[in-house]
Amino acid sequence: MALMMPKRHVALLALALSVIGLPACSAGTSAPAPERVVEARTSGSPAARGSGLLRRVMLARHNAARAELGLTPLAWDEALARDAQRYAEQMAQSGRFAHADQHGQGENLFTGTRGAYSYAEMIDLWLAERRDFVNAPTPGFSRTGRAGDVAHYTQIVWRGTRAIGCALAANARDDFLVCRYSPPGNVVGERSY
Repeated sequence: MALMMPKRHVALLALALSVIGLPACSAGTSAPAPERVVEARTSGSPAARGSGLLRRVMLARHNAARAELGLTPLAWDEALARDAQRYAEQMAQSGRFAHADQHGQGENLFTGTRGAYSYAEMIDLWLAERRDFVNAPTPGFSRTGRAGDVAHYTQIVWRGTRAIGCALAANARDDFLVCRYSPPGNVVGERSY
């Protein structure tokens, strides 16, 4: 019997929980690799790519979500984008999908089959976490009781965040998207907005 290889997979890693001190990703500990989720491809052609398109899509989607809540729009920050690029390239080279050992910036991560996901699909997976969000103090902001289930969304709509920079790198198998935020969100004891 022949084995069928998955055509498309995706993994999300909860937003830099080490920044807020949650034990699931505390600094110096190694968490198990995130589970890969297999989904059917909707198209046989690769998704459009490019740094200009990435910037436009990420800013538009982040700021649309923030506008719905009356929050200040985010500005693109080239220094954050450069940091994100360095880390995306590091993950692509190593194949290791995990948060960076860094503090002072928020971080959202995505990985999925190379070329299979558009930038909009990538961020829409983070925005879909809104379904489990409750605006309670961090880390109690998830209906599921697991902060990581909404931590991408909460970083996107964190009221104190003002800037974003994102980058994508790929290896032969996977795309790795990194978005960095300043100031970081998900501060223990505070509400998202």
